[in-house]
Amino acid sequence: MTATLAKSLIAFLPAGMLFCGSVVVFLRGKTVPSFLQLVGAGCLVVVALAHVFEALHLFPSMRWGEAHSVGHYVDLTSAVLGVTLFPTGFLLYSSGKRNAGGRG
Repeated sequence: MTATLAKSLIAFLPAGMLFCGSVVVFLRGKTVPSFLQLVGAGCLVVVALAHVFEALHLFPSMRWGEAHSVGHYVDLTSAVLGVTLFPTGFLLYSSGKRNAGGRG
């Protein structure tokens, strides 16, 4: 096992846990914040999988790890969306839950 593969698999664990938790939150109450959280966590899983694919040399036509390649842009776009959408969804979900709990 290479160091890149080990790091990728280690990164996949928290991303997968975030995704599973987001699925549970989304299934409990299908709201826009929970959907944003779910999509953001899914994007983080895509980032982890991109690095696993790079380490295992899967889908070589994507040219994983090379600048200006399809694989690079899949990884970059997923990372930006994941880091943006997950915290946004979490904050909106948390603030909405707190406001709803204070009523009545």
